[in-house]
Amino acid sequence: MLDVLIIGAGPVGIACALEAQRKGLTAAIVEKGALVNSIVGYPTNMEFFSTPELLEIGGYPFPTAHYKPLREDALDYYQRVARSEKLTIRLHETVLRMTGEQGNFLVETDKGQIPTRNVVVATGFYDLPNPLGVPGEDLPHVSHYYKEPYRHVLQNVVVIGAKNSSAKAALQLTRAGATVTLIVRGSAISDSVKYWIRPDLINRIAEGRITAHFNASITAIHSDAVDIRTPDGPLTIPTTFVYALTGYHPDEALLGRLGVEPDPADEARAPLFDPATHETTRPGLFVAGTVCGGRATSRWYIENGRHHAQLIAAHLAAQVFSL
Repeated sequence: MLDVLIIGAGPVGIACALEAQRKGLTAAIVEKGALVNSIVGYPTNMEFFSTPELLEIGGYPFPTAHYKPLREDALDYYQRVARSEKLTIRLHETVLRMTGEQGNFLVETDKGQIPTRNVVVATGFYDLPNPLGVPGEDLPHVSHYYKEPYRHVLQNVVVIGAKNSSAKAALQLTRAGATVTLIVRGSAISDSVKYWIRPDLINRIAEGRITAHFNASITAIHSDAVDIRTPDGPLTIPTTFVYALTGYHPDEALLGRLGVEPDPADEARAPLFDPATHETTRPGLFVAGTVCGGRATSRWYIENGRHHAQLIAAHLAAQVFSL
């Protein structure tokens, strides 16, 4: 019987297990993918927007040769923290459901059952892309995840979206020798794009290196083209690959099976929880990290979500050791 089981082995999940152990609690992490699975899925050599000290957990310094760390720096850092703290981590194991009550939960996975007194959900949102809802979205040359540009040299590529991930993908693809068409639902490149990326993208569009269609939307995807709706009428654009970088959302089905109740007054369907302890309306069930924002995935990041671990661990320790 664990004192706490953490679902999700991202930076915040690791921080939760680390802080719980330091409080004298027995803790384990269960993760359906790899360690820090979301970061594994980030683009090659992706640069974080934050400086190293804002990504640190457990007081471990985050050494890097760069002003802002790369994806590979973070992968190395978080696995070293997990190993240094000798955390118990069950990887490639999917949580299915949970029964019982606080003090006597039973978490069922695809590999067995885990008894625990408390549960922390730190599952993030990166595993579930927002669908386009158009014919052809499931074709093999369509992806919701961008990795690197080199396979697309001398090819036509459509990028859907106008925020940071789309902007960086369009710029990288163009510089690698792809012919890029950007499909933007709004009237301009989003103001939320980082200040050092947005002017670069706008200038590449102005000089004609990137073709952009604004106030446009995809209506269908074919094996060698996409159909779009524009203010000037429908267009068909030849393409060999489509990146639908339209954002992501939490696994609401899993949250429901665990008993996480969404806030009915919140359009983003963020979980109901006590901000002082992060306990949900189901006693003994806590939320941490970006999952706390529901579909508003920009509310929480590693920088502010990592502090949830200390709040939860302090509350659990006071509760367990008072029994």
